[in-house]
Formats: sequence, structure tokens, C-alpha cells
Amino acid sequence: MNEPRWLSDEEQRTWRSYLHATTLLEDHLDRQLQRDAGMPHIYYGLLVQLAQAPRRRMRMTELAKDAKITRSRLSHAIARLEKNGWVAREECASDKRGQFATLTDEGYEVLRRTAPGHVEAVRQALFDRLTPEQVEQLGAIMRAVAEGLQPTDPNADLPWLR
Repeated sequence: MNEPRWLSDEEQRTWRSYLHATTLLEDHLDRQLQRDAGMPHIYYGLLVQLAQAPRRRMRMTELAKDAKITRSRLSHAIARLEKNGWVAREECASDKRGQFATLTDEGYEVLRRTAPGHVEAVRQALFDRLTPEQVEQLGAIMRAVAEGLQPTDPNADLPWLR
């Protein structure tokens, strides 16, 4: 049996700093979005994805995959967004089991009003604290981590599609 490759003291400090910072950042952004728009950060992310999609519409399976959440969690989130009038569900004509989520005009307006405060919260919490060189380094680091974690099988993180 192989001995675990334990983290060095410096790696352990870095790992704990990363966990602490990302937890604080997510909490900060959640509180800002709850205060300004009455929604959690995950819902804001879903609205952004829909706003950037062609015709402001995506298949629910693609939305779940891109958001890295289960279909069950997505379904609950979309139900809440529908209740607010920000998203509408549509049946897929070519696949009776499939559904689309569409950003409504009201949802787009909420996003338009909320985005400036959200980007300011991101800027103050993260980018204003870094030098331009650190921003560049952080971007390179996050791209390297994301590339290393990207599944080679596009459906690997979607077991319900198998």
C-alpha cells in the first residue's frame, strides 16, 4: 500500500487559506445578493447563464451541467425563479422528457439592476485587494486547476445522463 502524499506545512497553510477565503467570499457574495435582489449566489449564476445563452434559453440538463449542480437542485432553483417570474420552463418539442429554462424579461431586468452591485462586491472583495500581477497569477492558477479537473468524458459528472 502506498503511503499518502501528505501536504507540506506550506501546502497545508495555502490549502487552509484557500478554503477560508473561498468560504468567506461565497458568504459575502450571497449576503450581497440576498440584500440587493433576494436571491442566493447560485440563483444569480443561473440567471447569468441564461442571459448569455442564445435566445436567453437553455436545456435544463445543460444548465445543470454548466452550473455543476444536480438536476434535483436545479429543478428546485428553477421552481423558485419561476415563482418570482424571472424564469419560465418550456417543454422540448423534440424530446418529451426534456425541458428548457428561459430567462423572462422580468428576470433580465432583475439581473440588469443587480449586476452593478454584484460586480462591485466582487471587485471590492477580490480584485481591489490584488496587484495587477497577482490578478494575472490568480487567473493562470485557476485556469490550471480547472483544466486539470475538467473531465475527459463530457458526461462524467452527469451520472443521470447514462
